[in-house]
Amino acid sequence: MIRVVFADDHEMVRIGIGSYLRSQEDIEVVAEAGNGEEAYTLVMKHRPDVVLMDLVMEPVDGIEATRRITEEWPEAKILIMTSFVDDDKVYPALEAGALSYMLKTSRAGEIAEAVRDTYRGRSVLEPAVQTKVMQRMRTQKEKPHDQLTAREREVLKLMSEGLSNQEIADRLYIALKTVKVHVTNILMKLDVHDRTQAVIYALNEKLFPPRDE
Repeated sequence: MIRVVFADDHEMVRIGIGSYLRSQEDIEVVAEAGNGEEAYTLVMKHRPDVVLMDLVMEPVDGIEATRRITEEWPEAKILIMTSFVDDDKVYPALEAGALSYMLKTSRAGEIAEAVRDTYRGRSVLEPAVQTKVMQRMRTQKEKPHDQLTAREREVLKLMSEGLSNQEIADRLYIALKTVKVHVTNILMKLDVHDRTQAVIYALNEKLFPPRDE
């Protein structure tokens, strides 16, 4: 039996979703809370398998309640159920320790399945939330030089070898004006002020390791 504490400040939501969860043979709602403070108290008392947590509650919201719970009980499995997918709700909730994130517009059956998956330790994320998380991961992993085109990397490599703009133009068989455009783009993308800083950046990032003699 999966023991659940359900926190939501709307009584009708607790009645509706709570009734459906209670109708499931493998789920037991052991307590209900109307705000984050109550949720924290009840979770510490009952130590449920899953905490179904709303976000927008007063005087203590779901994010703060989640943070308190996971700080005192790191093994807690918290499933956020809310109407919001804004950045200022999604990221703080997940960073506070929530394992799953669902919307109240989900079908009752989907919420029950999310409770089961969360109980098993599987993270269940609303598609819109999953997209946000993946985009943020890609952004965090991306470095300034990842924005450079193949040609810009080639120009930067020749800059690192000490070639002037004219020498780069001759080496690549392109116009001097084109080289200057590439250099400008490189400086902008690397967020540096001049060629010297661009070369130092390339050396620090080991973008062009020396060939073995």
